[in-house]
Amino acid sequence: MSIEEANAPFANGFRVIVNRKGLKMNFVADQAGLTKQELSDMLNGRKIIKACDIPRMAKALGVGSDDVYAAGAALLP
Repeated sequence: MSIEEANAPFANGFRVIVNRKGLKMNFVADQAGLTKQELSDMLNGRKIIKACDIPRMAKALGVGSDDVYAAGAALLP
């Protein structure tokens, strides 16, 4: 399994919620304590999303971790 495949369920949901809320990636990255590059690397499969990153990233969106996964699952075939 590649990093991109491992990150996909969370990364896809993350993108959906960012788009729904009309947020900017710079803002979300800052709220999560990440640089824009770190966030980009995670969402694009260049860096693994670690378990400790998930709650911070979800909180930056104002949702729970389960909500992010649920939004990503809606995109699966």
